[in-house]
Amino acid sequence: MGQTRRTYDKEFKLSAVKMVTEEGMSVAEVSRDLGISENSIHRWKKKYLEDKNNAFPGKGKLKPEDEEIRRLERELKRVKMERDILKKAISFFSKDTE
Repeated sequence: MGQTRRTYDKEFKLSAVKMVTEEGMSVAEVSRDLGISENSIHRWKKKYLEDKNNAFPGKGKLKPEDEEIRRLERELKRVKMERDILKKAISFFSKDTE
């Protein structure tokens, strides 16, 4: 059977990263202490340093900027559909008057 993928919550990731960034522990030490690969800690540290306030948003959750982009894209799609429907209606009714 295959291995199951372990998931970690936001608090766990933050505490692991803070051990490296604030407490001065090495990535290897934290990796051994927590039983996680060094690559995971390096990735978490990179994400944390890129955007400390929005690091590790969670499953299915997006950063506020990304969520706004998604909302605007859905709205744009809806407005385009409405526009296309109106174009077809105008075309249909203008043919009837001729």
